[in-house]
Amino acid sequence: MDFLDLVRGPLLWLSIAVFLLGVSWQLFSLWRMPSGTASSAPARQTFGKAAALRSAMQRTVPKGGFHPSATLVTFNPYVFHLGLAVVFLGYAPHIAFVHRLTGLWWPALPDTVMYVAAALTIISLLLALLFRLTDSVLKRISKADDFITWTVTFLPVITGMAVLNESSAVTLLRDHVLYRGPLALHLFSLELLLMWFPFGKLMHAFWVLPARMQLATFYGRRGVRS
Repeated sequence: MDFLDLVRGPLLWLSIAVFLLGVSWQLFSLWRMPSGTASSAPARQTFGKAAALRSAMQRTVPKGGFHPSATLVTFNPYVFHLGLAVVFLGYAPHIAFVHRLTGLWWPALPDTVMYVAAALTIISLLLALLFRLTDSVLKRISKADDFITWTVTFLPVITGMAVLNESSAVTLLRDHVLYRGPLALHLFSLELLLMWFPFGKLMHAFWVLPARMQLATFYGRRGVRS
């Protein structure tokens, strides 16, 4: 058994188990948290779950009025979130990988789209790191979690680009791996991401909507227009 066999077998299933158990525990812990009741009367009609969800979705897109210098900082996260989603969900070998594990399948996007999305994602992640290292406020509030999360997010993208050597159609037709080392590193980086996911800021993928709904409810009860 070489490194590729290890990351395709035991390490892959271990990382999936850590991801599923960790996320389940975090969500269960959130569900068990006591919900406090406000003692004061609401400034307007009670802000229900439907209104909170609507407000959270509406505020996903930032409103105008920001200083022009903040535009890049504001929209850069959208670039790498969308880029990551396109690369992971649209690349044919990734879809084949998910299909082998779960039986699920969906149409792939053209390789050119994947290359552009991956390049934009890499640039966007590097910009995010630059902002964190140079902005005085971000430097002060940054912790080890921020840099670990950035690293485990960046590694699968950059190692995935290193694996590319032919079209996805040709790759899927092969019955063997041409370059076992680079592919093993790519899979291993994905497994690091999965195992870190429940314990770092990547968990915001599950927290973001409930947190925004809670904030919308908090301000809505106080009569803030949403």
